[in-house]
Amino acid sequence: MTITDRTLLERNKLFRDISLGGIEHILKGCQAVTLTSGATLLEAGQKNASLYLVLDGELRVYLNGPDLPVHAVLGPGECVGELSLIDGGSSAALVMAAQDTRLLAVPHEQVWAMVDSSNDIARNLLAILAGRIRNDNLLQVTTPDNSLEFEVATNVDSLTGLHNKNWLCEAFRRMAQRCEHSGMPLFLLLADIDRFKDFNDRHGHLAGDSVLKGVARILAVNLRPQDLLVYMGGDRFAVLLAEKLSDDAMRMAERLHEAVAAPVLRIHTADDPKAIKEGHISVSIGVSAVQHGHTLAEALAVADETLSQAKMDGGSRVIMAAAQG
Repeated sequence: MTITDRTLLERNKLFRDISLGGIEHILKGCQAVTLTSGATLLEAGQKNASLYLVLDGELRVYLNGPDLPVHAVLGPGECVGELSLIDGGSSAALVMAAQDTRLLAVPHEQVWAMVDSSNDIARNLLAILAGRIRNDNLLQVTTPDNSLEFEVATNVDSLTGLHNKNWLCEAFRRMAQRCEHSGMPLFLLLADIDRFKDFNDRHGHLAGDSVLKGVARILAVNLRPQDLLVYMGGDRFAVLLAEKLSDDAMRMAERLHEAVAAPVLRIHTADDPKAIKEGHISVSIGVSAVQHGHTLAEALAVADETLSQAKMDGGSRVIMAAAQG
């Protein structure tokens, strides 16, 4: 395993907050897999005996064929094949590479060996499964139509693979009700990519799309399964999270801010789509506590005002809205 690959593995959701030292002997038996753009990793109904950890590149998941809207976009830090790991069955979806992609294929018996050796890996695997199931369940309850193709087209953004603002309307109502019953405060984070219009004007929309997908992946990897992430359109993302204290919500916002700023993003440019430039991106984040009885529009208005203040203060910062009386 190269130093680069080790660093990429440490960022995978399966290994969050753990050291690879104790399981390195297990990982040595795993095989690296390289897919060219357009290649198929898994077919629906195909027997699958491995958990695939995405090192770099991008996978797209289709529930009913590539001619229908994409169900999920998986980038570095994500994994695929976890459901067949649990039930020993076949793949439930078609998984294809949207660009050249490198993965580590971990045979199921070696995944279970890692679970046996580390409670933290077991916890992370359960969190991944819970997040996947929760997202799929939310897709099924946000529209009255039982057609999954219709639900995905209505509620998932095809570029980023994230849920969209249409989906947020119902998800907000349900999460607000749940927090009201549990007594847990609800917070809304609104994130905006700094100087994104200037970036698009300078590098072109293809490069801008690369940035949007990169930021979406970074945010998704650094959130917990219970947090709700939404692409609002343009250069804006929203996060709903339940926290006991406003300080905890601020810590999460700071974590997301630092995570976006840390990596060097690989950007495809309009001049030469095959060429890749590297650059740093930052976001500004407005954080607000959702008041009891507030509608989504009211909550977004407070977060938007706070985000505007962060942008006026120079950008690349996190600001909490003042407590409302």
